[in-house]
Amino acid sequence: MSSGAAEQQSLARVPAEDVVEHLIREMTLEEKLAQLVGVWVNASTDGDSVAPLQSQMAGDPRSWEDVIANGLGQITRMYGTVPVEPAEGASRLAAAQEQIMAASRFGIPAQVHEECLAGLAAWKATAFPVPLAWGATFNPALVREMAQRIGTSMRGLGIHQGLAPVLDVVRDLRWGRVEETIGEDPYLVGTLATAYVQGLESTGIVATLKHFVGYSASRAGRNHAPVSMGPRELADVMLPPFEMAIRHGGARSVMHAYTDVDGVPAAGNRSLLTGLLREEWGFGGTVVADYFGVAFLNVTHGVAADSGDAAALALTAGVDVELPTVNCYGGPLLSLVRDGRLDEKVVDTALRRVLRQKQEQGLLAPDFPAEPAALSGPVELDSAEDRQLARKLAAQSLVLLSNRAPQRTPALPLSPGGSVAVVGPLADDPFAMLGCYSFDAHVGASHPEVPMGISVPSVAAVALERFSSVAVSVTGNCESASDEQIAEACAVAASVDTCIVVVGDNAGLFGRGTSGEGNDAADLRLPGDQHRMLDHVLAACADSGTRAVVVVLSGRPYALGDFVDRADAMIQGFFPGEEGAAALWDVLTGVVNPSGKLPVSVPRSPGGQPGTYLHSRLAGATQVSALDPSPLFGFGHGLSYTDFSLADHRCSAPTMSTSDSVTISCTVTNTGSLAGAEIVQLYLEDPVGEVVRPVRELIGYARVELAAGSSAEVEFTVHADRTSFTGLDLARVVTPGLVKLHVSTSSTSDAATHEVVLHGERRKVGFEREMLTPAELRPA
Repeated sequence: MSSGAAEQQSLARVPAEDVVEHLIREMTLEEKLAQLVGVWVNASTDGDSVAPLQSQMAGDPRSWEDVIANGLGQITRMYGTVPVEPAEGASRLAAAQEQIMAASRFGIPAQVHEECLAGLAAWKATAFPVPLAWGATFNPALVREMAQRIGTSMRGLGIHQGLAPVLDVVRDLRWGRVEETIGEDPYLVGTLATAYVQGLESTGIVATLKHFVGYSASRAGRNHAPVSMGPRELADVMLPPFEMAIRHGGARSVMHAYTDVDGVPAAGNRSLLTGLLREEWGFGGTVVADYFGVAFLNVTHGVAADSGDAAALALTAGVDVELPTVNCYGGPLLSLVRDGRLDEKVVDTALRRVLRQKQEQGLLAPDFPAEPAALSGPVELDSAEDRQLARKLAAQSLVLLSNRAPQRTPALPLSPGGSVAVVGPLADDPFAMLGCYSFDAHVGASHPEVPMGISVPSVAAVALERFSSVAVSVTGNCESASDEQIAEACAVAASVDTCIVVVGDNAGLFGRGTSGEGNDAADLRLPGDQHRMLDHVLAACADSGTRAVVVVLSGRPYALGDFVDRADAMIQGFFPGEEGAAALWDVLTGVVNPSGKLPVSVPRSPGGQPGTYLHSRLAGATQVSALDPSPLFGFGHGLSYTDFSLADHRCSAPTMSTSDSVTISCTVTNTGSLAGAEIVQLYLEDPVGEVVRPVRELIGYARVELAAGSSAEVEFTVHADRTSFTGLDLARVVTPGLVKLHVSTSSTSDAATHEVVLHGERRKVGFEREMLTPAELRPA
């Protein structure tokens, strides 16, 4: 019997509750370190990258046999690195797991992770709408269902961990990764991210919260740039979504951010990763590195002298697993411990968390099956049910920004009959639907010889299926259009009754697009020649009497102030996924009544910063600055084809203690002739605070679906904890005094305001404060 077989038999006799500690005692240092790293098997070291500095960092000269000689912690993106048939990927994974288990003295398989931000990032898997589109739905239940479907597919393929969701709160709309975020409000981000985590974790997949923390607030909206943010803003804006997703979502992993905040990189920040996350919040899961993030402590941040120094700094701070592959936690870390420069107990602390998570996944069980369940039958990653859900999500995410009346009859929904044209750079482009973490944009774009693994119809393609005659003019691309192409679009627009002008973004990575990771914008003007093109086409429509409907399909909002009074209608979509074009035409033709609300404000002018509604008085329009940053369309804005009224407004009490709650309620009535959905929003205003407070902040919302003529009551329970903020002493506090509660249909449109006076002592609250009520945790 081999020593490995003997060890495995011995381990099988250890009681389950003692297995982890037994392994820590018995493992060699090399075996321990092997559990703290991933290996990126198929990563390219030349050509297009999907991670920063991949070509310099991903290479490992060792053979596969040498890499796994002492076991392996994680396998990085077996399905999501190159296009591979799902069944073939499952077969490769099974073979790899068998080799890893055979190489390990204890027979421990690797934990397998994949990206799953807009659906599983694998060839032939459903491309769901991006997170910014989730934000526009204000529908946690639908997001939870999507995550359950994604997790079920992942589990069947032998995957254990998903690198999602993104909980970064948007602070600068120029940042390329705005499309990956859920919005500019921490409550909206937190509730939808929590729903996603609940869905993914319910399938057994470990949800990984990213990026912890502050990444989206980089200077000038530049990727990886430093963050200039004080502890108060960090605590009140950036941290609450993570708190919600850990406490109420049950997330079992966190990924550190690339960025540094006030000069301290997240990967080396012990007060953040250990002090706050683990000791204060009680988080018991794993912290994993964003790709190459440990090495970046040396390479880009300059706070570590070499790879070993970076390894010691990250491991001591609380980074348990180095991803995507071995750089610092291999030989460099081994030398540090061997030389006595780092206590092996620090390794054991991380190893304990890693092994506990593997045990939760069943990876330490003696009967763990190396073969994924998918190999027992057909592998279907893009089912009819998934497409149907993707279409529903997409339809609910589309925001009707404007629909001109009473000057003219509303342009939408389109009336039967009449001629239609589709023009613009995205008129016939399937990639207008896909965010940068959809597989075909993220990886497939680097493999032009491989067809798209899913059907992603363009706006024009769906129009040609639904109308007997459609004129189409593809006006250049997102970055350039010739005078001849613009002239053709104008001629086509002038020849029809209604012209759909499709503008926006193509997602990509590191300069290979106009939105996505590394594709930061200098300002918020439509990319390339689109502003000029749209100007000419709208002029042609005005001259000819053509109804002009502007559709923006993008990863961030763009400044539309020059066009809002010239377009008959405007629709904003945020990379709505493979069913996005079908959902768009459902909305355009009235098959679906639009109900989306903006998760980010739409700016009026290209340089209107800050772009977030969550600002203080002096950050808004004032008499002491000639620049007015007020948005064209505010956070929470969105129109419908029907009308709603909010009436019978009630507040249960005019006062409450600093530890009590009040109930705010109203009646919502669909006063129009069509069924539809209204999203009632509740905002907090703290007129006089001990520190500067935002003009308003979202603390509740309810999606209400009503048939024509019907009514429903909406009720919000507002605990005093919802008014808490980080005070002068940097403690989170509830303070006595007046607060105003605005019942609204957007951040700029109030239906009623209730004044409530809090009385009693200034009270400190923390991680255990009320963040979500049971109704908010599981909305219907």
